[in-house]
Amino acid sequence: MRSGFVSIIGRPNVGKSTLINAIIEKKVAITSDKVGTTRNIIQGIYNEDGYQIVFVDTPGIHKPMERLGKVLNKQALSLTKDVDLILFCVDAYAGIGKGDKYILESLSKSSIPVILVLNKIDCLSEEKLLKTIEANKDIYHFAEIVPVSALKNDNIKHLITVIKKYLHDEIEYFPKDMYTSSSLRFMASEIVREKLLAVTEDEVPHSITCYTTLFQEQKDIVNISIDIIVDRESLKKIVIGKNGARLKQVGTLARIELEKLVEQKVYLELYVKCLNNWKDKEKYLVELGFIDNE
Repeated sequence: MRSGFVSIIGRPNVGKSTLINAIIEKKVAITSDKVGTTRNIIQGIYNEDGYQIVFVDTPGIHKPMERLGKVLNKQALSLTKDVDLILFCVDAYAGIGKGDKYILESLSKSSIPVILVLNKIDCLSEEKLLKTIEANKDIYHFAEIVPVSALKNDNIKHLITVIKKYLHDEIEYFPKDMYTSSSLRFMASEIVREKLLAVTEDEVPHSITCYTTLFQEQKDIVNISIDIIVDRESLKKIVIGKNGARLKQVGTLARIELEKLVEQKVYLELYVKCLNNWKDKEKYLVELGFIDNE
């Protein structure tokens, strides 16, 4: 048995969540084309005969505008320490920019090996990809460079093979049938948030979070209640939609996916609530689970 912990870090919107889902071959983290989709530390567990790899998907590291952003950055960077390997995920089409270099600067004193994962190679020609690898190979002392397309599942198996070389533990940390450490309560709230991200635009997705207040498993049905939190009253109407149409659409889409997740019928209730400027207030960040209240 070989096992270990691997942290996936990078700027927002470089495909970290899509990558972890492709590796685990199950939906561990929600995905969206909106920047900053991942807001929590999410573990995905890869199991294979003789191997267990615990992947940690982190929030995108960015210049924080609110208290929440500072918390997420701190969480993401903290997970570059007690791990066996770091996957530094970059949008291969966009290349390494200032934000990426800021992250690499924070890793410069670490002895943990870093693999540069050039994601979204489906957007590049082979010639452009080779030039991108050549341009970035000396920016940091990368242990390896692996190009992939998480969306197209291209070169993912090779990435896993490379990762295995850096595993040193001989412990089975989780049962073999477990693919994530996230609770069903958490996954339910994230599924609702994903559907909201899909049907809202502009600043709305960044102003929303979701919190499960009830997850009750009964013999024939699972009762779930989720609060949709917005940061100002004007957004409640947008989330609810005309005659409740948008909220109904979100509820329908979320319920379908939740029933697949729990393999039972689901009764889902959604409530839209306003907590003014919740992203900038520590009290709310504690209540909503972003900060541990120790």
